[in-house]
Formats: sequence, structure tokens, C-alpha cells
Amino acid sequence: MSQNGIPSALKGKSAAISNNRSGLMADIKALFKGPVLIANVLPVFTGFWLALYFTGASFSDYLNVFLLTIIGSTLVMGGALVINNWYDVDIDTVMDRTKHRPTVTGHIPLKVVLTIGIVLTVLGFILLSFTRWEAVIYAFVGWFTYVILYTMWSKRRYTLNTVIGAVSGAVTPLIGWTAIESGTHIVPIMLFLIIFVFQMPHTFAIAMKKCEEYRAAKVAMLPVVHGFEMTKRQMVVYIACLLPLPFYLGSLGLTFVVIATVMNLGWLIVSISGFFTKDDLKWAQINFLYSVNYITILFLMMIVVTLPIFK
Repeated sequence: MSQNGIPSALKGKSAAISNNRSGLMADIKALFKGPVLIANVLPVFTGFWLALYFTGASFSDYLNVFLLTIIGSTLVMGGALVINNWYDVDIDTVMDRTKHRPTVTGHIPLKVVLTIGIVLTVLGFILLSFTRWEAVIYAFVGWFTYVILYTMWSKRRYTLNTVIGAVSGAVTPLIGWTAIESGTHIVPIMLFLIIFVFQMPHTFAIAMKKCEEYRAAKVAMLPVVHGFEMTKRQMVVYIACLLPLPFYLGSLGLTFVVIATVMNLGWLIVSISGFFTKDDLKWAQINFLYSVNYITILFLMMIVVTLPIFK
């Protein structure tokens, strides 16, 4: 008997249940790559919101479409991420940052993982089909690019895997926009380009940080194949390509263009400093943190500057 009168056996059982729940939640978060999934929902919402703004539509009139779009796209993206985990189990076994995923530990059987990925994907496409077919098409482009062209074909073979994988993330605002309106407008095109270009230095920074893990897993990331100096040069080039893009979004207002340009210049300065650093891994971590905050602030700002109070 414990000091507070609760039997030790019951306390032990309660602790075990709590640990099991925590372990299950951790496994689910790892299986769905929680932070990645959440990060991809924001551009979908931003695309949807801006489509309403530029067409003069009311959010309340499109509430059902909004729910179908957000839930459907999240399921499709979640399905793609789960299938990626299923396919990459051999790589994840080697890499330190992924060796605790449930596909590696065996907490969730691989057949179950594959089934979950397929079911989520199908359900997601069914929900999106109740919006506009253009949204379904962009969702399929994202899913096919990530699962087939990136995960199963290019990731282990070519350094261009980063370019290919960037397409899947870049279509997310197009899914949100085209649930309301055609994607031929300049705004969704610029959103696509911003995310596409952003993903290159963002992913290169991760690849530099985890270079030895990727090398051990024989994944053809740019730093592994061509070294850090080549990676730094390409990061500077891609970040420089972001500079003109905010000016095509002048319809969002001067405040947005100025802040976006300042952030682009800041990132460019940080990237150029890499040619003078003695600690490449620390520099890569700074770039990674800058990139995460950059894209989050940028897309939240697009929503803020188009709120009714700013009209």
C-alpha cells in the first residue's frame, strides 16, 4: 500500500495506461509527420481566404466548401505522408532523426500503415470532389509528385529530388484557391512560386544539418553528393529568386510588399554570410529557423492585411 492509501498496483497500472497513451500519441504524430502536415494546412487556408477576398465572396456563404477543402486536403496530405513513411522504412531505420517512427519500431505494422495511407488519400479526394474539380486536380498533382515522383523514384537517385518534392508543397495554396475560383489569377500563381522557391533553401538547410545521416542512408541530397559549398551557392541563388515575387502581389498592399521584401533581404544576407562562416552546421540551423519563420509570417501576413478591418 502506498502512503496516500492508493494501492501501488493500481498506481502502476494507471501510470502504464498513461505511458501507453503518450506513446500512442507520439507514434501517431510521427506517422503523420505532425509539424509537416500542420505547416501545409496554412497555405491551403491562405489560398482559400485570398480567393474569397479577391472574388468579394463571403466566408459564411462558403463555410461548407471551406470545411470540405481543409479536411479533404489534410486527409490527402496526411495519406501521402503516411505512405512516405511506409515506403521509407529502410531509410528511417538508418537515420537517427527517424528511427523512432512507429514503422521502424514496429509499434504499427507496415500493412496497417499502408492501409491507413490509402484510406486517408481516398477519403480526402472524395471530400475535395464536392468542391471544384480544379482543386482535386491540384491535390492529385501534389499527392502524385510526393508519393510517386519524389518518394518512390527520385529521392534515392537524384539531387533533383528536392526540386521534384517542392512541387507537392507548392500546390497547397492552389488547392485552397481553386476550391473557390480558377487558379489562373496572378495571386495563386505567385503563392505557388513563393512556396516552390522557398522550399529549396529550406530543404538544403535540413540536408546540411543531417548530411551524415543522409549519407549513411544513401539518400542523394545535394550536400551529400556535391558538398556544402555547392549547396550554399544554390541557396543564395534560390533566395535571391524570392526578391521580385512580392512585387507581383502589390494588390495585397504596400505594407505586405515592404515587409516581405525586408524578410527576403534579411534571408539573403543570412545566406551570403555562409561563405564566411566557420561553423556550417550552426549556419544551416540559423537558415532553417529563418526559413520556418519566414514562410509562416509571410502567409499569416497575407491573411492579416486582407482582413475587413484593413479594407
